[in-house]
Amino acid sequence: MTGQLEGKVALVTGAGRGQGRAEAIALAQDGASVVCLDVGDTRIDSIDYELSSEADLHDTVALAQKTGGAAVAVVGDVRSQADLDGAVATALAEFGGLDIVVANAGIWGLANLWEITEEQWADTQDVVLAGVWRTVKAAVPHLIAQRSGSIVVTSSVNGVEGGTRFAHYTAAKHGVLGLMRSAAQELAPHNVRVNAVLPGFMDTRMNMWQGAYDMMAGRPGGTPEDRVASAYHWSALAGRGALPADAVSDAVRWLVSDGAKHVTGVALPVDGGHLVLPGFNTDPQHESD
Repeated sequence: MTGQLEGKVALVTGAGRGQGRAEAIALAQDGASVVCLDVGDTRIDSIDYELSSEADLHDTVALAQKTGGAAVAVVGDVRSQADLDGAVATALAEFGGLDIVVANAGIWGLANLWEITEEQWADTQDVVLAGVWRTVKAAVPHLIAQRSGSIVVTSSVNGVEGGTRFAHYTAAKHGVLGLMRSAAQELAPHNVRVNAVLPGFMDTRMNMWQGAYDMMAGRPGGTPEDRVASAYHWSALAGRGALPADAVSDAVRWLVSDGAKHVTGVALPVDGGHLVLPGFNTDPQHESD
């Protein structure tokens, strides 16, 4: 434990695995007591990959506790305001406060813009964008009352650029940045900071399924090896393929620390330099018709 967050209490959503797990562990390692929220064994029918489980969530808590920090699991869905209000109540009851909020929960799927179903669109907006809003909404009254706090929301590099075949996700991640900037303005007079992280190509289960492999290969029948090879095209920095989850948790632990006490309203890319790349068209059309 580094102790830079000693005495602080944090809430992390989407903590069952991936970035959320890494964030919960990092905050516990820095001395925070962490409420870890995820959906447990709830399924979302419009998502083609397996979501985290309740067992995953309890594994996160055990890993956080192994650092010497305190952590508890809360099974809850960011599509439910009651669940998020309950998670805040758990932080207050178990640890006596709430200082840090990491609104990380998200989902991702693939479909042509004109073929996205109403269910796919609604589920993505409800988790990725409205879930962040509900998380902030649940926490803010307490943070305002104590006149302090730090909120970090998870957007994406796709929050500032387009994305082929996931317009529903891209639209939601753009919305997260608009929400962050508005919240940063509204909460600044109360000494509450609000920032965002913009992950690039991450090494998480969210992009380990057949549809994702096909997209990364540029053809049907994509493989995990195609995913590994594709990831290197996303980074400007040498030797970076899919980035580890702790790349984002390192950014989060700084944003919520006193080292960033004068920082609010910032959208911080953690992308291996992806956003500085000019990019190129891998399949140019030589005629307009």
